[in-house]
Formats: sequence, C-alpha cells, structure tokens
Amino acid sequence: MKKPYYIDFPQEHIEGQMHKYRCAHCKVETTAINGSLEGHLPTCAYRIKLEHTGYEASGCSVKPVSSMADDVD
Repeated sequence: MKKPYYIDFPQEHIEGQMHKYRCAHCKVETTAINGSLEGHLPTCAYRIKLEHTGYEASGCSVKPVSSMADDVD
C-alpha cells in the first residue's frame, strides 16, 4: 500500500524555533520529511510500524549533515 502523504506521525516542537517541528521518534524536521515515509530514518519507530503493516517506503531520503555538526547549536 502507498498513501499520498504520511503526516499522521507524532511531532514535537523544536525548542528555540518559532515554527519548526520534527518527528518525535527519529527527530528529523518535518520540512525534511516532506510528507513521505522515506523522509523518516530507517530506524524510526513510526516508519517501522507502517512498513510492518504493509505500507511501502522506497529507501531513505534523509542525508545527515555532519559538516555542520559543530557550527549549528
């Protein structure tokens, strides 16, 4: 099965940011997820749950940005 958008995941507010949210499980920003199941990390509990119930993901579209790890606080 495939849904057009996967937006029913639990979200949490990013502290110090006015309008930024992220997945409560994998901590990926909602703008990076962009409504796709592939936007969540492969280890995300939400993604794993949906994949086990028959929903499809075509890989991982999230790329860690390690070059900015020390610059962004």
